[in-house]
Amino acid sequence: MYHDEAADAVLKTLDTSETGLSSGEAENRLEKYGKNELKEEEKTSAVKLFLSQFKSFLILILIVAALFSAFLGELVDALVILFTVFLAGVLGFVQEYRAEESIKLLKSLTSPEALVVRDGKEVKVPSSLLVPGDILILQAGDRIPADARLLEAQSLKIDESSLTGESVPVEKSIKILLPETPQPDRKNMAYTGTSVTYGRGKAVITATGMSTAFGKLAGLLGEIERERTPLQEKLDQFGRWLGAATLIVVAFVAVLGIFKGFDPFEMFLWGVALAVAAIPEALPAVVTVGLALGVRRMVKRHALVRKLPSVETLGSTNIICTDKTGTLTQNKMTVEKVYVNGTMLSVTGNGYEPVGDFFKEGQPVSEDIHLHKLLVTGALCNDAGLVEEEGIGDIIGDPTEGALVVAAAKKGIWRPDLELGHRRIGEVPFSSERKMMTTLNTSEEGVYAYSKGAPEVILDCCTKIFLGGQEKELTPEIRKEILNTVNEMANQTLRVMGFAYRQVPENIVPEEAEKDMVFAGLMGMRDPPREEVKVAIATCTDAGIRTVMITGDHKTTAFAIAREIGIYREGDLVLKGTELDALGDKEFEDMVEKVSVYARVYPEHKLKVVNALKKKGYIVAMTGDGVNDAPALKAADMGIAMGITGTEVSKEASSMILTDDNFASIVSAVEEGRNILKNIKNFIAYGLTCHIGVVLIVLVGVLAWQILPVIAVQILWINLITDGLPPMALSLEAPDRGLMKQKPRKSTEGLVSRRMLIASLGLGALIAVQSLGVLSWALEEGMPLPKIQTLIFTLVVISLMFNAFNWRSDRLSVFSLGIFTNWPLIYAILSTVLLQLAAIYVPVLQTAFRTVPLSLSDWGMIIPLASTTLIVMEVAKYLERRAHR
Repeated sequence: MYHDEAADAVLKTLDTSETGLSSGEAENRLEKYGKNELKEEEKTSAVKLFLSQFKSFLILILIVAALFSAFLGELVDALVILFTVFLAGVLGFVQEYRAEESIKLLKSLTSPEALVVRDGKEVKVPSSLLVPGDILILQAGDRIPADARLLEAQSLKIDESSLTGESVPVEKSIKILLPETPQPDRKNMAYTGTSVTYGRGKAVITATGMSTAFGKLAGLLGEIERERTPLQEKLDQFGRWLGAATLIVVAFVAVLGIFKGFDPFEMFLWGVALAVAAIPEALPAVVTVGLALGVRRMVKRHALVRKLPSVETLGSTNIICTDKTGTLTQNKMTVEKVYVNGTMLSVTGNGYEPVGDFFKEGQPVSEDIHLHKLLVTGALCNDAGLVEEEGIGDIIGDPTEGALVVAAAKKGIWRPDLELGHRRIGEVPFSSERKMMTTLNTSEEGVYAYSKGAPEVILDCCTKIFLGGQEKELTPEIRKEILNTVNEMANQTLRVMGFAYRQVPENIVPEEAEKDMVFAGLMGMRDPPREEVKVAIATCTDAGIRTVMITGDHKTTAFAIAREIGIYREGDLVLKGTELDALGDKEFEDMVEKVSVYARVYPEHKLKVVNALKKKGYIVAMTGDGVNDAPALKAADMGIAMGITGTEVSKEASSMILTDDNFASIVSAVEEGRNILKNIKNFIAYGLTCHIGVVLIVLVGVLAWQILPVIAVQILWINLITDGLPPMALSLEAPDRGLMKQKPRKSTEGLVSRRMLIASLGLGALIAVQSLGVLSWALEEGMPLPKIQTLIFTLVVISLMFNAFNWRSDRLSVFSLGIFTNWPLIYAILSTVLLQLAAIYVPVLQTAFRTVPLSLSDWGMIIPLASTTLIVMEVAKYLERRAHR
């Protein structure tokens, strides 16, 4: 359908025109056809998500225990157990629901945009809002967002491998095809999920959403699936190990308790409650929330993580391969030098402000036909636009092309005005393989070809030079002089571009115009390093992360920038793409660790670098923005796409997108990734302290005194209030000072180190020893059992609140961090303490939890004892820091 109709007929059928739909009509069609999205799998409803919290085997046992209690007449115990189970379910539900919502937010933030014509203007709209009849503008690198019939095709090639399996890009046209033409051969159509690899074009959208070819195959290439993280797998293993160990201990003590004379049903209830308390059932959900919240914090730091597992990779990254332009630099190219008519001119002005002038040996250059010809060539062989809003200049398009448009504007040559008399009728687009671009433009004198590109490539196309007002032969001597000038400009960290022109026959094929051209001159432009990049690279070095520059720029330019910002170190190697080609795989692998700069490289070279570094055992992050960067981005452990200049193809191949194209944001993301893992480890250690302490208290209490120091419902309460809010608050802890001075985490490293396990065991044992000490003293004093159990019950809870402060950092003192720098933790602790006070002093809860009111003197004992949990850990941290110093 549509492929066998003329373009005009298709526009008529769809009731649209090349000026596009109006905004109002687009909204009407959106209501009629729906969003341009594929139907997703049915999401779990909130009710099902809530009920799923009660599928745990231990929770089911607890519910059975409550039913047994009710059957035996212990209604209070039954109600308390059921209420506790319900609250635990609510907590798990809230955690998982928040994680789902966080992931939905991330998906919405990665929604791609498309360039369309609406109300007669080119505008970017989210792809989901496209409708049949929209006029789509296609450029190299774009992913096709909907099925469309081509209206214009300038050297347009589309990679349809995702749809047809054909690896070679298909050359497109606007010719009418036979009705029976099969889909793979419909060269006048573009399909959802395919990508533009070459040229440009215009098309009218014919189908969206489930009506597209991809919709019929039931899946978009770019759809992001929520994956189970390796971290969650480790958590499950850890939970199963801890659960098995706990159940063995609990079963042993429960049986022993029965032999010691305890009521079997009471021991059954106690055993189930202790098992539930000891097993961190909610840990995976808490971790998912911690990851999702951390990823949302990364968004604020201009790093959009598309897949949660990538957070772990960030914590392990030890090599960052980065492009130069826009990532390490400001991406505001400014022409500073012009070589024309054998003379070097300097240009004033900064950024994209069309304000400045041209000087020769300190004197302003007025009218000059050579300079005029060069600036006209640069402006016409160009796809960038210059805009001024409120006195601030900006460009639309490529920064390098923008610099040429701005340079021409400084001499009063405005591209829109120029194109009125020089209409473009053909072009050969720029590609990284050709390293040049050519346009064909009409004029009063005839048709002219204008070219720009790498100086050596442009010179190879030229046989003449515009010199002294005439087109003269380009002799070997003049060619050598130009190349020497190129090297001099490159040594000044300028990006050098050559320009040429030629009058051509009207019917010439664009590719045939790129020979026997006239050399017009050179322009040298500079994209200064971002101010924050030097610091960011130094931070990487301190963090054990090496930075490597991979760029298409001239070797001398790349080297100068790399040395200026600290990437190049004395003794490092700088390789060109041709030199890289000359090396065998084994030879290159042997030297890859010594190379800090790769210049004049093609996309396939990036893949070679990534593979070599990975074979050496490095965890590699790679930046990219082009279509051809996709293989390297996919091959890297962490593919990082540019959010501003990056193509949709590169974004889809990536694990993370930089919304500001800034290298410093990568460093921020690495820091945040490390911090997320640090926080997860810390609240696991916090939870271990709680579970170890409670198990030891009851174990020794039953064995030594044949007394339950805390009863079942109290254990459940401890589990509920201490494993709820505090761990969530710990996941919000800011990065430690010195976090980025530590070496990268090994990907094989476990969740809990031996050091942290020893600390958790020690603190758990401390809480147990204090509680058992209170038990022994209280028994000697003849204190009633409910009072003893209330004292121990409260001591454990308050001790764990002090312990929460310990695990804000496993190295630094809480006092050096600042007591009040994590307000969510303060609120979590205060809320937990208030809940504990309610359990002690509210009459209804006193009955439920078998507690009695505590006096001021009781609190005078509990608080000092509980605070030792914090004091002991502070002393241990101090001694460890002193030993390291």
